[in-house]
Amino acid sequence: MSTQQGSELFSAIVAAPFGAIGVRTEGERLRELVYLQPRFEEKSAENATAEAAARQVEAYLRDPDFRFELPLFEAGSAFQKRVWDAISAIPRGTVRTYGNIAKEIGSAPRAVGQACGANWFPLVIPCHRVTAAAGLGGFASNDDENGFHLSVKRWLLRHEGATASPWQQQSIWD
Repeated sequence: MSTQQGSELFSAIVAAPFGAIGVRTEGERLRELVYLQPRFEEKSAENATAEAAARQVEAYLRDPDFRFELPLFEAGSAFQKRVWDAISAIPRGTVRTYGNIAKEIGSAPRAVGQACGANWFPLVIPCHRVTAAAGLGGFASNDDENGFHLSVKRWLLRHEGATASPWQQQSIWD
């Protein structure tokens, strides 16, 4: 997919230190945020919702304590919403494991990981704050240790001042 073709999928594209973030809207709601590789160029917002989302993404990229207030499209199963609510309660700079979240909501770590991967609103629902018990884990349904998505997860955790947690046997930066 060329940069031009890809940009047509988004209502706005915001430059980020790791590449870009695509903003998709539907009606007056945010439909999806997508981590994009550096080949994508910025794109001005096509509508008011995309404009609000782009400005809020930029604010977060400047200040990791920024809190999003966006109208989100209704997405996810009841289980995914329970996982996303638990993830949304994780404070900036804190890392929890899939197992921690699973225990909290009475589920299994793998199911929590799948719900993280199905998150339509990364940053707003900070799934990057959830890691494996012994390392970084996956991110955005990807687990290639040297791949783009895990480099984004590393950047986000550093941006937020996260440190490896005591239960982790391996650094989250590996």
